Amino acid sequence: MSQNNLTAELLNALPFAKKLQRLPDTNKAHSGKVLCIGGSVGMAGALLLTAKSALHSGAGYAMLCMLDSHSAHALAERPELMIESAQVTNLECDPTAHLQRIQPNVIAIGPGLGSTPLAKAWLGAVLRDYAAVSSLHAIVFDADALNLIAADEALGAALQNCKLPCILTPHPGEAARLLHSSSAEIQGNRAGSLSSLVAWSKHIVILKGQHTLLGSPAEAMRVCNRGNPGLAVGGTGDVLTGLIASLVAQGMDKKLTPWEAACLGVEVHALAADQLRAKLGGPIGMTPSELILEIRQVLNDLL
Repeated sequence: MSQNNLTAELLNALPFAKKLQRLPDTNKAHSGKVLCIGGSVGMAGALLLTAKSALHSGAGYAMLCMLDSHSAHALAERPELMIESAQVTNLECDPTAHLQRIQPNVIAIGPGLGSTPLAKAWLGAVLRDYAAVSSLHAIVFDADALNLIAADEALGAALQNCKLPCILTPHPGEAARLLHSSSAEIQGNRAGSLSSLVAWSKHIVILKGQHTLLGSPAEAMRVCNRGNPGLAVGGTGDVLTGLIASLVAQGMDKKLTPWEAACLGVEVHALAADQLRAKLGGPIGMTPSELILEIRQVLNDLL
């Protein structure tokens, strides 16, 4: 374990997977509804990976609210994924009205979100009007959602004041923007940076990278020693976001807490990458789509 991780306990979350076992009369509502928000022009693939990950890791419903409505054709081979267009007329009211109509249990926002006024309107609706969505249990923030929060003090304050369980999944660059620091400083003191992010946000934080760290205001820091360089490819973070959102959604009916879901998601994601590396004979060329299917296998093997 590196010097930066001396204060972190080794992650041991795989036993939590037993809580995902399903009874014979289980229906889709018992496994939760995940809504993935993002996918602006040119970045629809990020949101597709998040939604596919949520679907294959067990969510009862996996829905997309896509900013680039022209990318709906990308779903032709995945009719199980339900798509909503994020295009609205009234940026102040319409996103909240959409959320109230959809009634998600967990929102995953950020993959491919971009920084347009439409993106900010959806993020603002999630952060400020979450109480208006009676079904909402938790929110997972990734990628551009974190960048927008870092650049806007009002959004940062809204995150800090959010009463729902929130999970932030920054890589070092996003963590640096949130802390107004640099990636080098984050990497030079990963444990300290994670502690600062938890203290600032008041929520669960996953600092991605080699030896991913997890922290929470109520839990001791954990470190994941699984994983390999095959994860260093665009899209694997989007897969993690969908996986965690799915586990949180399933946990609502199975007494799996958001913290346990976050821990299980990180370790399953890393273990799946290690198993995939063994199957491929090395880390080169590992794809997020292959990783999603390996995650499904890992979860079923753990039941």
